[in-house]
Amino acid sequence: MKRFIMIGGTMGVGKTNTSQLLKKKLNHSVMLDGDWCWDMHPFIVNEETKAMVINNIVYQLQSFIDCSVIENIIFCWVMHEQSIIDQICDRLCLDDCQVYSISLVCDEQTLRQHLQKDIDLGLREESIIKRSLERMSCYDKLSSHQIDISSLKQDEIIC
Repeated sequence: MKRFIMIGGTMGVGKTNTSQLLKKKLNHSVMLDGDWCWDMHPFIVNEETKAMVINNIVYQLQSFIDCSVIENIIFCWVMHEQSIIDQICDRLCLDDCQVYSISLVCDEQTLRQHLQKDIDLGLREESIIKRSLERMSCYDKLSSHQIDISSLKQDEIIC
């Protein structure tokens, strides 16, 4: 049985780094970052682009699920609404998969530190802090397993 591991969380919480570490720890694994499925300039969020990104994600994930050499599929994205998780899962054939839905959460200070590091490196704009902080409370409403990474080192998160 394959494992389909969904890792959500607000921007800057550490989804990508955690997913990359998990990919290296698990044999026969692949990782998809949902942001790669609509990396465009300018970045436009509307109904058309939202539908496009879900289609892209589902297509890529199903390809991984169908591939006989892949045992672990790790997917990370800002999944702040249960409907996002449900829509993706409902469109996949998960009969031969164990599904794990995980949300990485942290305290405000930790999130600010993560984001500020990225801002200082020129990877993110200052406006990300406000938008990411606004989404923090959304993860309390999800039916996912929450992992508070506030006091954890990166390699402790995947244990």
